[in-house]
Amino acid sequence: MMAAKRTATAVWENDLVHGHGTVKGTSGAFGEMAVSWAARTEAPGGKTSPEELLAAAHAACFSMALSGGLGRIQKPPERLTVSATATFDKVGDAWKVTTMELDVTGKVPGISAAEFQQAAQAAGQGCPISNALKGNVAISVHAKLA
Repeated sequence: MMAAKRTATAVWENDLVHGHGTVKGTSGAFGEMAVSWAARTEAPGGKTSPEELLAAAHAACFSMALSGGLGRIQKPPERLTVSATATFDKVGDAWKVTTMELDVTGKVPGISAAEFQQAAQAAGQGCPISNALKGNVAISVHAKLA
């Protein structure tokens, strides 16, 4: 199997504070989305941000990793609902993604709360997006059964 490559394109106009831009993926899965500095640091106002897109990527990646892990222990999930929250904050003179909080609620027949917790923590450490962030962003996982 060959390495998978995915591409997104951003266009930005004007300076950082007063400017605006768009981002879109090339897969066709999502259309052009508006971005702005205010959407990153204040209210979104119907626009997205790199941090929201990162959180979406992490939620999707984590849900797949957890599903895979549960399958390997013969306890496939009926449903996993994952919320990822990226915190974008000023640290010293620079802006940084400081934390990523993953909250998962699972409907998993025949699993104990301890087994689910263990599988969720392993997925939080092992998913590719977690690994891309590791050492730079503090990742926490909160898991509960429905």
